[in-house]
Amino acid sequence: MISSQFTKENGGEGFDPEQRVVSSLTIDDDEQENTLRPHTMSEYVGQEKIKKNLEVFISAAKNRGDALDHVLLYGPPGLGKTTLAHVIASELGAQIRVTSGPAIEKAADLASLLTNLEKGDILFIDEIHRLNRNIEEVLYPAMEDYSLDFVSGKGPMARSIRLPLKRFTLIGATTRAGMLSGPLRDRFGMMLRLEMYSSEELKRIVMRSAGILGVSIEPEAALELAKRSRGTPRIANRLLRRVRDFAQYENSNVITLAITKKSLHLMDVDELGLDVTDRTVLEAIIDKFAGGPVGLDTLAAATGEEASTIEDVVEPFLIQLGFISRTPRGRMCTKNAYDHMGRVFPE
Repeated sequence: MISSQFTKENGGEGFDPEQRVVSSLTIDDDEQENTLRPHTMSEYVGQEKIKKNLEVFISAAKNRGDALDHVLLYGPPGLGKTTLAHVIASELGAQIRVTSGPAIEKAADLASLLTNLEKGDILFIDEIHRLNRNIEEVLYPAMEDYSLDFVSGKGPMARSIRLPLKRFTLIGATTRAGMLSGPLRDRFGMMLRLEMYSSEELKRIVMRSAGILGVSIEPEAALELAKRSRGTPRIANRLLRRVRDFAQYENSNVITLAITKKSLHLMDVDELGLDVTDRTVLEAIIDKFAGGPVGLDTLAAATGEEASTIEDVVEPFLIQLGFISRTPRGRMCTKNAYDHMGRVFPE
């Protein structure tokens, strides 16, 4: 077996756990992601309840000739929040301005963005939970009254000025809706939570992406990729590109099920989408600490990973699978984890 590109022996001191092939975060070789994104609601796969609601709200807004109400999209990374924002803009026939919470450093930056919006335009703020609280204060009247309030002058000569804005739509995206302040969250007319994708939905995404990339893939191979994509379109598209490379290396014009399985085996991605980092954490809890409980810092020392990496990058999917449980005394592996790792669960 070829050693995983994500092992520390291969990555050295520059190893970045967020660059794993099964990471739901954007990694360095995801440049092609934009070319694979759908542009219309009919092309957008999955999230059926959200799509149906949005179709109603978008149609009503267009019939009134008014701007769509403000929208908050939230859910785990890689599920298509940014893509959905662009689809909404396309369906409305509106211009979209894209920025992120950390990129807006001063209130003047936000004011510049808002004053340059035309009627019906969309302002998309990714990672909106990372907005500075002072900047949030500027957003409140902008979202509610479509105006900017600022103070001109100092001391006795100071006066409050209200600058009207054209009616726009703010679309915020966040992976941590709970970190949004109450006043900001309450000003969104629609709060839409994106769910993890089923294997069948991901299969459809893989088949569509393969067509855009100009490669042929067997339906069985697409389904195999889907099952190992951790319910996330971003990972499915990334794995597709990697498997395509293996197929080209073997001079195959079609991505077959055999090539797919072989490729994923060489990339250390197992049947559930776990990679070597996930399995290292599970093995440490099971073999070194008798299944737990074990504290986060102790687990980090035993695996050679940063505690924050385990907590933020590795654990969420393992908890979602029911492989790890968090207790007051530490992390514990469940029977499902023992079964998957081929270990005997202690009675």
